[in-house]
Amino acid sequence: MVAGVQRLAAEREIGLKGKIPIATLGGLKARGHPIGATGLYQTCEIALQLTGRAEKNQVRNPKIGLLQSVGGVASTVLTHVFSA
Repeated sequence: MVAGVQRLAAEREIGLKGKIPIATLGGLKARGHPIGATGLYQTCEIALQLTGRAEKNQVRNPKIGLLQSVGGVASTVLTHVFSA
């Protein structure tokens, strides 16, 4: 699995203009990984993308957004799929 993700990163497939854009505004690490607020931040980033307000980090014609947040010692997992 990791090798597949590394390949996608090396081939720029998960970048802003790639086939699978991920965390185009920097993601949680860029925000200091706000433990309790991670799901909220992810929701905000998805909303910006789906409403066309992500400015220079805007994905072209986004249709869906996926949020997955893992809490505690992986004892809580939250997954949401958003659509434009």
